[in-house]
Amino acid sequence: MFGSSPRGASVYADIGMETGVVAASPHQLIMMLMEGASVAIAKAGTQMRAGNIVEKGRAITHAILIIDNGLRASLDHRVGDGELAGNLEALYSYMSRTLLSANVKNQPEMLEEVHGLLNQIKDAWAAIGPDSGGNAAGASNAQHFGAGAYQAKI
Repeated sequence: MFGSSPRGASVYADIGMETGVVAASPHQLIMMLMEGASVAIAKAGTQMRAGNIVEKGRAITHAILIIDNGLRASLDHRVGDGELAGNLEALYSYMSRTLLSANVKNQPEMLEEVHGLLNQIKDAWAAIGPDSGGNAAGASNAQHFGAGAYQAKI
């Protein structure tokens, strides 16, 4: 009667994620998106090496959706001269194309390349965070993601 259920754990995790999103700052939301994409890419690599084509495809699709509909969509080209947002958009576009190609060609090294690029951006983003003492003004404004925008995308 009171046994653990995978469904119950899933619901609990979903509620935890929703609570985290609602309570998160725009900076934290970007970090959550980057982490989600990173996890999806790592899962895709595991599935690719295991020969699980369906799950590999799902994980790569998930990563692409996070990059395109989360990270790219949150860029604000009106901040500064728009150069930083333009550079990030070009990089995110490259990452999505490379992930798609990795899926078609079944090449884990392409996944590793995107994973490495994403981790570099994530590390830089963490370094300019409000708690890091870094200068977040220009960069965090160029990559802006409000909770309202997140809910509108889902």
